[in-house]
Amino acid sequence: MSSLAPAPAITMTRSRARAQADSKAQADPQPFVLDVSRLIWRLWAGRLPTGIDRVCLAYLEEFADRALAMLQWREHRVVLGPRASRKLFSLLLGGVGKPIRRALAARLAAAIPLAIARPPRVAGKIYLNVGHTGLNVVGLVDWLAERNLRPVFLIHDLIPITHPQYCRAGEAERHAARMRNALAAAAGFIVNSADTGAELTRFAHAEGREPAPILVAHLGIEPLSASKVGETQAVPAKRPYFLCLGTIEARKNHILLLQVWDALRERLGTATPDLILIGQRGWEAEQTFELLDTRHHDQGRIIELPRCTDGELAAWLDGARALLMPSHVEGYGLPVLEALSRATPVIATDLPVYRELAPGIPMLLPADDREAWENAVLACIDDSGERTRQKSLLVGYRAPDWAGHMTLVKTWLDGLPS
Repeated sequence: MSSLAPAPAITMTRSRARAQADSKAQADPQPFVLDVSRLIWRLWAGRLPTGIDRVCLAYLEEFADRALAMLQWREHRVVLGPRASRKLFSLLLGGVGKPIRRALAARLAAAIPLAIARPPRVAGKIYLNVGHTGLNVVGLVDWLAERNLRPVFLIHDLIPITHPQYCRAGEAERHAARMRNALAAAAGFIVNSADTGAELTRFAHAEGREPAPILVAHLGIEPLSASKVGETQAVPAKRPYFLCLGTIEARKNHILLLQVWDALRERLGTATPDLILIGQRGWEAEQTFELLDTRHHDQGRIIELPRCTDGELAAWLDGARALLMPSHVEGYGLPVLEALSRATPVIATDLPVYRELAPGIPMLLPADDREAWENAVLACIDDSGERTRQKSLLVGYRAPDWAGHMTLVKTWLDGLPS
């Protein structure tokens, strides 16, 4: 039977886990193989980190000194030796910069031929894939088995399977292939929420499988340090505003907010607050894109910010009347946690993951009730009522952090059967 329980259900004592870890470290200084393929191609493309990218970076920071690097491209896979892995990890942790392509190309050109000619020993090591990288590629399961690796996958969501209408064409089939391969290969699963774990278990049972042991470990958030609003962005001066954070796609339901703002303009006129949309344009949201491109307003402006640094995001959150998240479905909820950690009220869709992560704090509403969202925005325009309620609950609030996440994960991994 699989185990799907909140992380505190782990019963191994810290002393026992530490003793096991010390013993393993003496026997094998690099007991892990960490897949960094996603970080390589994202860095090569010069993209700012998304939620999954931030998870990959957090795991790299935690496991770099005890892991070998694995790379995948098409049907090719290679594990680098200790020295080449350290150099690649250092480069990946350095962040986005103009010379990064040249540096990556040079590093990989030197490391890959050597790794192919003299592959390191990997039998018995734990293979960590925390970004869904390459899971749908034919041959991965056999490759892992032939090398006697113990695969552990971090599953972020099953949204393409459960809600294919919000995803790119063909993504449901690709994600189903990812999950089937993961179920066939896994020695264990890490999930970001009990809700994701339940969806994974349901999918496994529908496939006639029993999943490997599952650990529920809430993802941490990076502490944001605010820069001055207005230094690099067009900020609405002395105007109240609400914030929506995330890729502009059908699943995020931005169109509901555009409809709410139409109603607010009729109701409030020049007193209508602005709406700031932080996120790049995605897919399956042509009607939303058309409205953004063709409608412009002097009051209740809709301002798109496709790129935003962490410092700028912190400043935008600090000044917002509330964060608005009307998504139809979510696997986790990093924007909600980031907002709450800065004492910014949240209005969000009533989803299981939000009830799990922040019980009783955000105002939760149906995703399709425009009138309820309009009234919720009105309730947060001034500093009474809903804003006061949430602000009082957020005194002393502590969001999940990476230190706690990694402590749970490492203890669980130490107890994973060989």
